Amino acid sequence: MPATAPTTAARYLPEDRTLLTLAEVRQRAARCRACPLWKLGTQTVFGEGAEHARVVFVGEQPGDQEDRAGRPFVGPAGRLLDEALVAAGIDREDTYVTNAVKHFKWKPAGKRRIHQKPSAREVAACRPWLETELALLHPAVVVALGATAAQALMGPAFRVLRDRGRAFAVPWADAFFATVHPSSILRGPPEDRQRNLGLLVADLKKVAAHKAFRRAGAR
Repeated sequence: MPATAPTTAARYLPEDRTLLTLAEVRQRAARCRACPLWKLGTQTVFGEGAEHARVVFVGEQPGDQEDRAGRPFVGPAGRLLDEALVAAGIDREDTYVTNAVKHFKWKPAGKRRIHQKPSAREVAACRPWLETELALLHPAVVVALGATAAQALMGPAFRVLRDRGRAFAVPWADAFFATVHPSSILRGPPEDRQRNLGLLVADLKKVAAHKAFRRAGAR
């Protein structure tokens, strides 16, 4: 994972972040002002799930429904991810879900709030929260959903469509995978939805079959 820049959320965290609990980190993140997105988002949307999760899923940012609820992956993309997890044989109870950016970036379009891609500066500002989540969770596998999440973890040269479904060795998990974000399937042509969902499930089946994931389940 790229090094933390000095003008980031790191100022909200102690030097030794492993002394904190996830609940304490969540409380600190709730008052984060490291980038201007706190002015747009209704609230900080921190990660949630099993504290002994075998796999951590990292998305780009909360969407409209997640921003209102204060919980990640509870909107349409989250429901599609749940469907894919069932098909791949991964128990949602074994997972933790979070985002590279913890506030919703959007622009108005009538009464709707339209998703906007976070900038590199906004991703970098938020990175200490994700780094701390991974340091406390010690996951067997981390799965990035989409390009923003993958590049936040692996650097700007990483390409999801080129490297999806491949296992990578990383220092912050036993293995790293990347695949598409479920929202990209929902935004795509309806006639391609089942095929693209099948490709996502195939990627997740590779996660479930990886030795790090299976070894963690045996503990």
